[in-house]
Amino acid sequence: MDLIRAILFGIIEGLTEWLPISSTGHMILAEEWIKMDLSAKFMEMFLVVIQFGAILAVIVLYFHKLNPFSGRKSTVQKRETVSLWMKVLCACVPAGIIGVLFDDPINALFYNYKTVAITLILYGVFFILVENRNRGRIPSIRNFSSLSYRTAFIIGIFQVLALIPGTSRSGATILGAILIGTSREIAAEFTFFLAIPIMFGASLLKMVKFGFAYTPMEAWVLLLGMATAFLVSVFAIRFLVGYIKKHDFKPFGYYRIILGIVVLLYFGLVH
Repeated sequence: MDLIRAILFGIIEGLTEWLPISSTGHMILAEEWIKMDLSAKFMEMFLVVIQFGAILAVIVLYFHKLNPFSGRKSTVQKRETVSLWMKVLCACVPAGIIGVLFDDPINALFYNYKTVAITLILYGVFFILVENRNRGRIPSIRNFSSLSYRTAFIIGIFQVLALIPGTSRSGATILGAILIGTSREIAAEFTFFLAIPIMFGASLLKMVKFGFAYTPMEAWVLLLGMATAFLVSVFAIRFLVGYIKKHDFKPFGYYRIILGIVVLLYFGLVH
């Protein structure tokens, strides 16, 4: 049964990591309803490390765009790819520093259903307000060449907000990018690329803290969760990229508000 539950967690991770609806909010509900017969310490690590499967989906789907050594690219295109990576790394600096220094205190202080519910609702409202504000406006940044290092760093500052559970890493960075004039497509793709170093670092940190001594069941659960997260992430990323070409993010805002209310009501009544 734990293997089946690992698949369910992988599905939830793969869907919610890339859509701006907070994977943490969904994981809190999942942990409440899907109980695994494994230690709390392993589960804490597992729920972070299955993100590695989601990262691989980005690498596979965007391998050509992210590969500066591709023989199919011109010298100029290779330079642009290197520049893109430098912008990604620049944007990762704020969250990387704050995350390493304050990861445990932030989780101890904010990892609870009230914080998650409030941030779900709050950022849901923000998405609706920002999209209403931007209606009819033409974004000033519509390709990665026009995305400056300064803009990348500002997006990275918005990513720091995602350290508060329930905010959504993709939600915070997409919202921030749109606010400063980035198109939805570039905002979403840059968010995908930002996830590679940030989520890889977070996964590695959790694995080091847990140690590398797994029982056979723990190893299978971890591998199955990551594999499922990878497969579902491929679908979720393709869906989001296709969706934002014709639609805005307001439906995700409404969904967040509804989910936040559900979290408040459920935990408030049950607990």
